[in-house]
Amino acid sequence: MNRKGILLMLLFGTLLISQCGQAPEVAVSADSFYETELFKAVQMEGLFPDSKTFVDLDRDLPFVELERQYLEEREKFGFDLGEFVEQHFSDPFGKANTYVSDKSLDMYGHIRATWPVLMRVRDTLNPNSSRIPLPYPYIVPGGRFKEIYYWDSYFTMIGLLADGRMDIASDMLANFAHLIDSLGFIPNGTRDYYLTRSQPPFFGMMVALLAERDSSFQQRYFPQIEKEYQYWMEGEDLVTQGEAVSRVVRTGNGWLMNRYWDSASTPRPESYREDIHLAEVLEDEEGKRELYANLRAAAASGWDFSSRWYAREGEFASTQTTHVVPLDLNTLLYSMEMQLAEGYSLQGKQEAASLVKDRAEARKKAINTLMWDPVEGFYKDFNFVSNSRCGEATLAGVFPLAFGLATKAQAQKVRDRLMEDFLKPGGLVTTLRVTGQQWDAPNGWAPLQWMGVQGLLRYGFEDEAREIMERWLALNERVYREEGKMMEKYNVVDINLASGGGEYPTQDGFGWTNGVALGFRDLLEGMSQ
Repeated sequence: MNRKGILLMLLFGTLLISQCGQAPEVAVSADSFYETELFKAVQMEGLFPDSKTFVDLDRDLPFVELERQYLEEREKFGFDLGEFVEQHFSDPFGKANTYVSDKSLDMYGHIRATWPVLMRVRDTLNPNSSRIPLPYPYIVPGGRFKEIYYWDSYFTMIGLLADGRMDIASDMLANFAHLIDSLGFIPNGTRDYYLTRSQPPFFGMMVALLAERDSSFQQRYFPQIEKEYQYWMEGEDLVTQGEAVSRVVRTGNGWLMNRYWDSASTPRPESYREDIHLAEVLEDEEGKRELYANLRAAAASGWDFSSRWYAREGEFASTQTTHVVPLDLNTLLYSMEMQLAEGYSLQGKQEAASLVKDRAEARKKAINTLMWDPVEGFYKDFNFVSNSRCGEATLAGVFPLAFGLATKAQAQKVRDRLMEDFLKPGGLVTTLRVTGQQWDAPNGWAPLQWMGVQGLLRYGFEDEAREIMERWLALNERVYREEGKMMEKYNVVDINLASGGGEYPTQDGFGWTNGVALGFRDLLEGMSQ
C-alpha cells in the first residue's frame, strides 16, 4: 500500500492505546469530516473567529451521522447552524483557558508554575475527535494550540531540562518515537488534519539533547531517527535533475536536497475560510490547487507565513514554498545524516556509516555552493525551479552556523550581518521586510533567537550572543511584568508595541518561549562563571 493509503487508514481510523502505551490499532473509514457540507458551511459562515476552533471541537456522534442530520435539518424552517453546532460539538479543554497568572512570581517562577497548566496526561480514545492520541504526558504550546507540535517541542524540552524536568522531556521524546513507529513520521501536530505534512525535523536533535544527560538515549531511539530519515528521503530514487518528488529535490546542478511539502492540495481544514478567500484572486482551479499546496508546505516549514516564500514582492497569493530548497531543513537533514553516520559506526556498520557521511558532506557542499551569497555575505534559500538563490535574507541564514557548516570567514560575515541588520532592541528580527505576515518584521521568535545564539557561540562570538540573549530576555521580562504572560512571538523592533500579523491573534502560554528563556538564563549564568 502506498503512503497515501496508509495515511488515509490512520487519518480516519480508530486509535487504541493500551495502558502500557503500545502503538495504536487502526480501523478504516473511507470518508473525511473535512469534505462534508456541514464542515464547509460552518467554516465559510465564520461561526468562530478562528477557523481552528471548529476542527478542534469534539463531536457527540460519528461525522457520517452528523452530516446526515445536518442535511435533513437545514431544509427545515428556522434552522440555525450555530445552534446545531452548539448541540453537537464541545471543547474538552475549555476550562484550560481560565488560568490566571500569579503576578507575585518573577518570570522564571511563572514559567515553572505554568508547566502543569500546559501539561496533558496520556490521551484517551475518542473516535469523534480530531486528536491523535499519545500514550505519555506532554507539554502543549498554549493558547489555541492544545495539542503537541513537532518543532515547538524541541525548544520546550530545552526549558524542561533546564528546570530539572527530565521526566516530562523523556515522555515527550517517547511520544514522538511512538508517532514515528505508528505513522512513519512525525506530523505537524497531533491532529488528524496534520497527517499530510511534518515540520522541521528536530527529532534527532531531541535525542541528542537528552543523550547529553543519559547516553543510552542515542542508541535507544536510533531506529526512529533512521525511519524519519527514510520519510524525508522517500522518492529519491525517482527524482530527476531539476525536479522534485515529495520532499526530495535534485537541483539542476545534480545535488540531492530537500524541501517542505504537503501531500494535499486543498484548503487547510484549520484555516479553511482563510485559504478559500486568499485563492479568490486566482481564476483557474489549477492555480488555486497550487496555492493550497504551497500554503500547506509553508505550514510544514513552521514559518506560516512569510515573505520568505513569496514569488513576487508583497503578494501573499504568490507563495511558492514548494519551489524552495530551505536552509533550515537542509541543515537539519545534514545533522541527521551525521547522527546516522555516528550511530552506524558505533554499531560496527562501517559501510553504512561511510555512505551516509558522504551524503552529509555532499549536502554541506551543496549548501555552501548554492546557498551562500558571497556579495551579501549571508546564507539564503535556493529556488530549484529557477536554479538561483532566493533574494530574501532571513534568520534561516543562521542555521548553517548552528550546525557548523560555515567556514570561520563565512561565520564572521553572517555575524556582521546579524548585528548590523537583524539585531533590534528586543532581539533578532525574523526578516527585514514588513508585510503583515507573522514570520516577518517586526516580529521575533524564540526558536530563531536560540538558533542564532547557538550559531554565534559555535564560532566563538560570545559577546554578540550575550547581547542577543540579554535583549530578548529583557523584552520577555518587560512583557511579563505588564501582561503576566509569556507570548508566542514579540515585536523586537518597537519593544513598546505588541507583536502582530498572521491568521490569528498573538497567543500566550507559551511552550517554546518558556523553554528558550530558561535555556538563555542558564547560558548566561554559565558565561558569567
